[in-house]
Amino acid sequence: MSNFNKVILIGNLTREPQLSYLPSQTAVVEFGLAINRNWKSRDGEDKSETCFVDCRAFAKTAENINKYLEKGSSVLVEGRLTFDSWKAKDGTKSSKHRITVENIQFLKSKSPQSEQKKHTSSTQDQKPDDECPF
Repeated sequence: MSNFNKVILIGNLTREPQLSYLPSQTAVVEFGLAINRNWKSRDGEDKSETCFVDCRAFAKTAENINKYLEKGSSVLVEGRLTFDSWKAKDGTKSSKHRITVENIQFLKSKSPQSEQKKHTSSTQDQKPDDECPF
């Protein structure tokens, strides 16, 4: 029987993305995601719960997340569930599940200043009209 490991989540970043690089110079970004669930109980009372998930992305995806997202940004994450284990400095063993991001869609930013920042950075990357070859 085949196995299948696919996760799709929509949520908000719980902290600023943390960018680092592997010895191979591959970018790695880690961020937290909060996924809210709201419903009404049988007696009509509003209920909610929040699930917190750690995420990790690599390469160009990691660089884009670090460049364009911030705490509070809304995203759709597609990836796979991974299990990490390690030995702490004091010798104790630790482990946790996290999402390894394979695809991410930026849904909306938390603040208007972020939109301004994104717009400014994308227009700066474009060549002025007088440098276009046509």
